[in-house]
Amino acid sequence: MLDLNLDFDSRDLDKQPLSESELDKLIANRDYKQFLNTRNDLYRERNMAEKPPTRPEAIKLMSQTPNLIRRPLLVRGSQIIIGFDEAAYRILALRAKP
Repeated sequence: MLDLNLDFDSRDLDKQPLSESELDKLIANRDYKQFLNTRNDLYRERNMAEKPPTRPEAIKLMSQTPNLIRRPLLVRGSQIIIGFDEAAYRILALRAKP
């Protein structure tokens, strides 16, 4: 168990999906393909690894199918950590200490 004493707000994307505008703002100028969950059935069914959707299509699909978003998704200011990355969490915790 990783306990770094980080303060954060949690959002259950299954209960409160991100809207297309929220996803667009969140992804900003990042590679939207990094946000796609490669383990998701829809990802596999549509063969998105070989034929990735366009950015607008991906945003629409992620807003309609929250499990298509790679998780966890940790946002702190302009920094985003996509997927479980213990080293990145530790660095974030160190920077957060007063």
